[in-house]
Amino acid sequence: MKTNEVFNPQPTTLFTDKVILRPLSIEHLDEFYQAGAFPDIWRWSLPDKCTSKEVTKNWLIYSEEMMNKGDHVAYAIFDKASEEFVGSTRFCSIKPEDRNIEIGFTFITPTFQRSYINTHAKYCLLKYAFEELAAIRVEFKTHEKNEKSRNAIARLGAKFEGILRNQRILSDGSYRNTAIFSIIDTEWPVVKRNLESKI
Repeated sequence: MKTNEVFNPQPTTLFTDKVILRPLSIEHLDEFYQAGAFPDIWRWSLPDKCTSKEVTKNWLIYSEEMMNKGDHVAYAIFDKASEEFVGSTRFCSIKPEDRNIEIGFTFITPTFQRSYINTHAKYCLLKYAFEELAAIRVEFKTHEKNEKSRNAIARLGAKFEGILRNQRILSDGSYRNTAIFSIIDTEWPVVKRNLESKI
């Protein structure tokens, strides 16, 4: 592991034979809005980022600001064969002093859900985190009741660690209990082999 190197994730292009992750920007406004204009996507991760194009624009501006500060590294996900924008994901909760990072804010447009997209995209991010940044822990969080997301995270090989109670107040005023998962550096070789067998 390259633990002597600086833990400083940078916007970069990541890819497999089926997906391409490019740094997210305001230039993706129309594509992001079209891919995310399905309220069910945001049911468990309020507020809805695509209630209007103006809301989407503000979210992308915020995302660029967070990237400029080094707090997030956001990506647009493209299907390689069709070159279609199919969703977004990002690094967040970046803790250089502890070599910890979270993968979150992920959405996949409905026509590409339960396909190869999520597995390939998460493989790109995990490989970058563990092999380029030398992370010792990668976290995933989701709403306690979001079974689809919890199952997808578990299928990656992440281990369920528990429930963070009243972890967040959502835009509708409800309290979110958050399910937390992680993969640590010693688990990555096995997780990587399992993911590569799937992709």
